[in-house]
Amino acid sequence: MRFALLIIAALTTGLLARPALAADPAPASFTDAQKAAIEDVVRKLLTEKEPEIVFKAAEEVQKRQQNEQAQNSQKALGDNKDKLYNDPTSPVSGNPKGDVTVVEFFDYRCGYCKMAQDAVEKLLSEDKNVRYIHKEFPILGPDSVTASKAALASVKQGKYSAFNRALLDTKEQINEASIMKIAKDVGLDTDKLKKDMADPAIDAIIKANVQLGQDIGARGTPTFIIGEQLFPGAIPLDQMKQSIADVRAKQKK
Repeated sequence: MRFALLIIAALTTGLLARPALAADPAPASFTDAQKAAIEDVVRKLLTEKEPEIVFKAAEEVQKRQQNEQAQNSQKALGDNKDKLYNDPTSPVSGNPKGDVTVVEFFDYRCGYCKMAQDAVEKLLSEDKNVRYIHKEFPILGPDSVTASKAALASVKQGKYSAFNRALLDTKEQINEASIMKIAKDVGLDTDKLKKDMADPAIDAIIKANVQLGQDIGARGTPTFIIGEQLFPGAIPLDQMKQSIADVRAKQKK
């Protein structure tokens, strides 16, 4: 219905305006009452007499928007290829020399990221030739930022992978207390961790990731990039596998 109203508004302002003649006085704009009356007439005409016009037009608008978004996304991915795939500050798991790279933008407080984690772990256990890049993307509040800072700081202690999995697997509410408890459980020195979290370089990494996510069109979490495609939201294991297979097939051509 939203698309229908947009189309009606466009028709109201476009189709019903007559061309001005040289002798015409300066055109006056419609009053609110007149606009409402015209919109009502057009709405009834389209929804009661020719409803298929609305639906066909809506479908066409939606297709155009989807095509534009896909084109813009592919261009953005190409423009930011180096930041996506070659940033030394982004932790890597799986096979660092894998033939296909998967990038995930995620937030530890995101329920869909937690749901996707099972598929990610199965993928990496079954396919030993996938390079997996973790983009810390804390967009769900201060506790998300604290979790990402702690995860990035854990790299110095060689515990990122275990800590990352534990944070995504936990059913506890993510806050400073639970983050430190999980850190201790995976064997991190929490005093050193807190000190390393204060390093300005950590803030710079997070800021760069958030900007990169915005640049490529990552509007939420999780967002996956496989090959030249961006996938918003949690995607099932079978879809991940198929997308990776498509990339490999393309590489062979």
